[in-house]
Amino acid sequence: MNNGNGRRLNGETEEDDDDEGSEGDLDAWERTYADERSWESLQEDESGLLRPMDNKTLYHAQYRRRIRSLSSQATTSRIQKGLIRYLYIVVDLSRAAAEMDYRPSRMAVVAKHVEAFIREFFDQNPLSQLGLVTIKDGIAHCLTDLGGSPESHVKALMGKLECSGESSLQNALDLVHGYLNQVPSYGHREVLILYSALSTCDPGDILETIQKCKKSKMRCSVIGLSAEIFICKHLCQETGGSYSVAMDESHFKELILEHAPPPPAIAEFAIANLIKMGFPQRAAESSIAICSCHKEAKVGGGYTCPRCKARVCELPTECRICGLTLISSPHLARSYHHLFPIVPFDEVSSSVLSDPHNRLPRSCFGCQQSLPNPGNKPSLRVACPKCKQHFCLDCDIYIHESLHNCPGCESFRHLKSPIATEE
Repeated sequence: MNNGNGRRLNGETEEDDDDEGSEGDLDAWERTYADERSWESLQEDESGLLRPMDNKTLYHAQYRRRIRSLSSQATTSRIQKGLIRYLYIVVDLSRAAAEMDYRPSRMAVVAKHVEAFIREFFDQNPLSQLGLVTIKDGIAHCLTDLGGSPESHVKALMGKLECSGESSLQNALDLVHGYLNQVPSYGHREVLILYSALSTCDPGDILETIQKCKKSKMRCSVIGLSAEIFICKHLCQETGGSYSVAMDESHFKELILEHAPPPPAIAEFAIANLIKMGFPQRAAESSIAICSCHKEAKVGGGYTCPRCKARVCELPTECRICGLTLISSPHLARSYHHLFPIVPFDEVSSSVLSDPHNRLPRSCFGCQQSLPNPGNKPSLRVACPKCKQHFCLDCDIYIHESLHNCPGCESFRHLKSPIATEE
């Protein structure tokens, strides 16, 4: 019996072969499960029946758990955060990264989410710098030095996605330690290791290396893709980092994005410092100068250091000639919201929504879209605890992750200011 492309049933024409494309080699039942795990999109209701999962509500629940955890940490005590971070991402590209328990492979999943993390990191940490290190054949390779350009990091990572050999955690820590040891004392030194292997092949005593990292005030965190390993857990405990193991791709994405916001500073290293910074001017488009970063002549663009007049390509960075930290004023302004984060909004309970005596707004205060009445379903609207305005789920996420200001509170503040001036 042949179920291939040669025989067509139910009057189908040969033109249907072109529509199927590359999927023509698979049977119908295989194509159903080839692209997605359809069984993961089902959940059981109260009566025991299967129904499609509401991914939007699920994502919002995960997001609100993360917001609450960050808010609880911030309200329990006055926490100093590291706004100027120097982070190295260590990607394990040993043969274990070629395993296919993550589709299409661990390496492909890690690369995709590292790219998203890099962009999110620079969006939330405009004053920080990031570098990439890979582990392959028992050797640690530095892909990119510390810098503030997400495009250069992503391009370097995508060009080196090859798995081979064993993994060496000690070699990676030694290499990163050599780079982070030169970071100024006001910078927060961090390492994020994405580890796929179940072992480490080291040339010496890794416990000594861990103590060396601890002495250099390096916070090391590990996200495992296979199983919990004692040496990774010991590394995180000694250096004050976090250790977690991803259960699937969505869990891995959630874990890696938890490292994007600035973490609380370690108490014994949280020392206030005054930092000299320069605000360079953008060079004229027709000017020609030698870039101090790449040591080559470039036409137009770039920025001029206000102290030594050297040319740099991107901001934020450190001048290679005089060592001055160079930033722009928008970078400084975007870091402000981490010091005074907006409080999480409260979910409007179904009892309040179903009460006919409550006159609730029918539209979202942010986007002005109508707010549906969910009935017995989970709440689909939230309210600001200060201004009591109601928002939809999309606006809730946008306000906390991008805007960092409540539109209701800001509008009331602007309404009060003219009244105060008239009095």
